[in-house]
Amino acid sequence: MKKQLLPIFTFAKIDIRRLFRDKVGIFFVFVFPLIFLLVFGGLFGQDRDISFNIALLNQSESEFAAEFEQQLIDNEIFTVNEDVTSLDIAQEDMNRGSLDAVVTLPEGFGEIDPEAGFPRGNVEILYDRGNEQAGVTLGSIMESIFADINAELVPVETPFSVAVEATEIEGLTTLDYIFSGLLGFTILSLGVFGPTTVFPRMKEKGIIRRYHTTPIKVWQYFAGNVLSNSFVGLLAVAVMFIVAVLLFNVNMRGDYLSLAILTIFGTIVLFGVGLAAGGWAKNEMQAAPLANLVAFPMMFLSGVFFPRFLMPEWLQTVSDFLPLTPLIDGLRLIITEGRTLLEIGPELAMLGGWMIIIYAIAFKVFRWE
Repeated sequence: MKKQLLPIFTFAKIDIRRLFRDKVGIFFVFVFPLIFLLVFGGLFGQDRDISFNIALLNQSESEFAAEFEQQLIDNEIFTVNEDVTSLDIAQEDMNRGSLDAVVTLPEGFGEIDPEAGFPRGNVEILYDRGNEQAGVTLGSIMESIFADINAELVPVETPFSVAVEATEIEGLTTLDYIFSGLLGFTILSLGVFGPTTVFPRMKEKGIIRRYHTTPIKVWQYFAGNVLSNSFVGLLAVAVMFIVAVLLFNVNMRGDYLSLAILTIFGTIVLFGVGLAAGGWAKNEMQAAPLANLVAFPMMFLSGVFFPRFLMPEWLQTVSDFLPLTPLIDGLRLIITEGRTLLEIGPELAMLGGWMIIIYAIAFKVFRWE
């Protein structure tokens, strides 16, 4: 048994050293996924408060209008562009997209009504028709502000009220969901693009042929490479997690042991895909198109960059049978819902089925020459 396992560990060490000497390999395994993480983290990773970039045209000379103008300027929800001094300039800026809306305090706004004994007025909000959602939201916020002011000026009884309470569990961000797909993309890059470029290159140099002259068996050669890639896959996922937590405060609701085991399992399955493609191809000219043909459908159909529920139902059904889909679904269930390995049985079963199929093909098509 020891003699059979020794070549496996030997090839694992050799393969790990080879990877860290390969600048292109390091880029695709570690740097390339991090670039996507930084891009999506910059888009979705930061909590964004509601804010509006507005122009404020105060045409009233009342004291109330001056105080209200100052309140809007001091309010964190609004960024008041004080360089806009006319409606024509404001409309031009809205057409360019640099302004969300124009808030106008017309003449007489805030002047005291002699009969009522308190100030009156009507705020005018002008927004671009192409940005209707921002205009409606801004109008709702203004109504809420004046509801408070009206309550202070004219107290009324409110027979109905609404109680709002936050949940004890902090909600997830968009990045928390996308992050699982990025981890799947990292494992896909390692498992598919690595073997499909390395094996043909080693064949051209005659390295694989020299391995064939030794007592090494195909299963030992495969096992050594699987072991090395599992180690590198764990390391790549760990790097992604560290960056995501430190920079974007990604939530992790599950346990890291389940995540690590699923990562290893997924790496083994996807490495089999690259092993079959790279083992069959004679050179890199054959391997590169084959790797893209296999990897790109999984990238766009397995939920790497956007959720699968946005796709038509028939396409979701097709994507269910891709090997990357159960891996990403399992990662997402662990990270966002705190599931354990015992609770993601269907995903593990699907990965297990794919592992049998893929490695049967890999053993069948592998060539030493």
